[in-house]
Amino acid sequence: MPMRKPIHMTGKDLAGMVQLRAQDIGKYVIMPGTPDRLEALVKKIQNPMKNFSFMEHTMYTGELDGVRVTAMNGGMFSANTAITTEIVCNVEAQNIIRLGSCGALTEDIKVGDLILADSVIRGEGVTPYYVDEEFETLPDEGLTRALQEAAEKMGVKLHRGKVWSTDALLRETKEIVEEKAGAGAIAVDMVSSTLLTIAQVYKTKAASILAVSDNVMTGEMGFTNPAYYIAQTTMINVALEAVKLLENAKIADNK
Repeated sequence: MPMRKPIHMTGKDLAGMVQLRAQDIGKYVIMPGTPDRLEALVKKIQNPMKNFSFMEHTMYTGELDGVRVTAMNGGMFSANTAITTEIVCNVEAQNIIRLGSCGALTEDIKVGDLILADSVIRGEGVTPYYVDEEFETLPDEGLTRALQEAAEKMGVKLHRGKVWSTDALLRETKEIVEEKAGAGAIAVDMVSSTLLTIAQVYKTKAASILAVSDNVMTGEMGFTNPAYYIAQTTMINVALEAVKLLENAKIADNK
């Protein structure tokens, strides 16, 4: 009996499943990891309309000072983030901003600070299916610069540097952490490398900004620290301010 040909589902198939089209999303897609962070973001955009709910993910599209903006909880882990990133890339998203959390890998970074990824160490299991070991995953420089300028304008404490992404949260041994810190990583998360790599493969502009929830080096835990929760709100405001800066720059360029 002949073997059946395996079914290969694509990101375009997923976009079709949730009935999402290119004209349904905004110029900027802002992707927090968690539903509660999404809820806080949606409250800050005007006239948000729900695009879809799929598993634990929900998407809304509204406006920010006349610019269409989409908000979607992209996922807390590399596997589900790959799904949501595929969906938005396959409906021709122009700009993606990840709003996540991370652990600091240097003692001077405090709970409640923000970290902006300017490169990544890929340590999760998704991206080897997309790129080889030599591939250099990088965020979009324009988006990253806008986020940095927004933070500076708002007087927000921001660190810019390399982020290590891993699936194995409970296998961050002393030896592995020291190795990654020695390679230049200033923070560890579970998403940035997946989102940025997939976006780069699709030639979609993307950046990742993270709120520090704990410090791996000092053992400081911040999940009950008000500074961490304040940082999540601050991070949302920085992303929205970055959108405004980018749009105002375009208006100035057209004059």
